[in-house]
Amino acid sequence: MHMEAYAQGNKLFRTYFKKNKKSLLDLVTSGQSPKALFIGCSDSRVIPDLMVQADPGDLFVLRNVGNFVPPYKPDADFHATASGIEYAVSILKIKEIIICGHTHCGACKALYEDISDSSLIHTKKWLELGESAKTSAILSLGINAPKEDLVRLTEKLSVIKQIENILTYPNVKKRFEDGSLCIHGWYYDIETGEIEYYNADSYEFLPLKDLTQEDI
Repeated sequence: MHMEAYAQGNKLFRTYFKKNKKSLLDLVTSGQSPKALFIGCSDSRVIPDLMVQADPGDLFVLRNVGNFVPPYKPDADFHATASGIEYAVSILKIKEIIICGHTHCGACKALYEDISDSSLIHTKKWLELGESAKTSAILSLGINAPKEDLVRLTEKLSVIKQIENILTYPNVKKRFEDGSLCIHGWYYDIETGEIEYYNADSYEFLPLKDLTQEDI
């Protein structure tokens, strides 16, 4: 049974907890002060803390289908992601936002499929947030391009679109413009573990590892 495996996993975690009790309890008494807001996909193959070897308390994580960011619209229904952004930026005063897409994204793939299942009504509405990235990919490669190529490009273009969307939030825009908040676009390859970052100066995704002093 999976529950037995989870129980065993929690037992092992409690050993880790005891070894790191002071630092973990400091997060209780002092409160959290994460370094970054990480907006990623709900895909189980995307593992934010492991990907960058972050410690507990380092990342404030928001996850949803497709790592989408709904544009600022107070009367809309996408309050879960929007409230998380507002809390991280206005209350926790995080200094960095990471919007991370990934290869083989089911949400971006679904943009090219006809979803007729009536039980997916919320999913269909949510996927509308990826339509502009799909349109841009088709304009770039052509409608007859291989579907795999279209989806890969859509995944990357969607990251850029979500950066545009998050800048519609007044306090995000204000802090970004005054230099107290940085926004990063990442693209995670689930087949290699490598991450690319979006370089706004060259309009391309470049290896994140190139920002380190040595290649691991």
